[in-house]
Amino acid sequence: MTTATPEQTKAGAPPAAPAADRLRRLTRWWPAALLLVLLTAPWSSLPLPGLLDGPLGSPGSLQLIALCLLFGALATGYDLLLGRTGLLSFGHALYFATGTYATNTVMLQAGLPFLPSALLGLLAGVALAALLGSVSLRMSGIGFSMVTLAFAQAGSILVERDPGGFTGGEEGRAAPAEQLPTALVGIEHTANLYWIALAYLVLTLAVVHRVVHSPTGRVWEGIRENERRVEVLGLRPYGFKLVAFVLAGTLAALGGIVYLLLTGGATPQTTTSDFTLSLLVMVVLGGSGTRWGPLVGGVLYTWADHRLGDLAGSGAVADLPAVLRVPLSQPLFLLGTLFVLVVYLLPGGVVRLPGRLRAARERSRPLTERSRRVTR
Repeated sequence: MTTATPEQTKAGAPPAAPAADRLRRLTRWWPAALLLVLLTAPWSSLPLPGLLDGPLGSPGSLQLIALCLLFGALATGYDLLLGRTGLLSFGHALYFATGTYATNTVMLQAGLPFLPSALLGLLAGVALAALLGSVSLRMSGIGFSMVTLAFAQAGSILVERDPGGFTGGEEGRAAPAEQLPTALVGIEHTANLYWIALAYLVLTLAVVHRVVHSPTGRVWEGIRENERRVEVLGLRPYGFKLVAFVLAGTLAALGGIVYLLLTGGATPQTTTSDFTLSLLVMVVLGGSGTRWGPLVGGVLYTWADHRLGDLAGSGAVADLPAVLRVPLSQPLFLLGTLFVLVVYLLPGGVVRLPGRLRAARERSRPLTERSRRVTR
């Protein structure tokens, strides 16, 4: 017969609340803590040398952080297609540019204030996404990708040719300051633009989280894994894919409106397929199909794009030998090298790193001694 004394049972039993479990419960609140930090950033004078040129709350730093948040949200919306539904679109920049150009054109040509113009610009993005999505989704696989690329190229050519003088051609068009709210014009109001970018990020995360965990999101997952199986279950994948396409396009058009405020104008660079490829890199860099991966990838890519450009033009690089100075003076070379290293060393994206570290720690941890049986 096997028995155990109360002292032995108490000593041999696992702790009721291990430190690891308590730490895991605490880390669940990190998004709220980070949001609080971001909300109070404009009032902070904390210096972050190497990360930012000035204090955290300075206009230049807030501008860079706002762009990082904007593109993090944009990559999160794009991942609805790539990571959630398995649709590789090369034309996502078209809907971002539609929000920017349509809003700016309405303000310039019709003389409407910003809010009505932004609403019309958003509706234009939604309508264009619905129209082109209904056509593109008739194809699948590489055919779908090529059709979206063709539409994006057509839009880019249209903007550069500047029919009617509406787009400004290669120079773009500045937003009319007199049509914008006073609280959004001028360097002294950079904090207001920053909060708008933060609000766009929160809205995008909330919408994506809600829809991914809905019945529609589960169908998207099924389409990504095996579209034929979804058809066998009696569902029409086309309609579900169109919903994902239009929703992603709507979020992109809204992001284009925020971008118009942050940069003060519409530029043709946002219409090119290279812009969509940048979104693709952001998603892959952070981790496609994950909750936080596209956001992390968008923030890292945007920050690196700006900071590595400063590094490439710095005196430290200029003093290097030519064999090092020439490649290191090219920001795209630095970004490409960084991307290759992350893809090679961290398959699955940056957000997979904590899980890989935990797995490696578990493998290296020695086996604990088994609890002994006390017999009498």
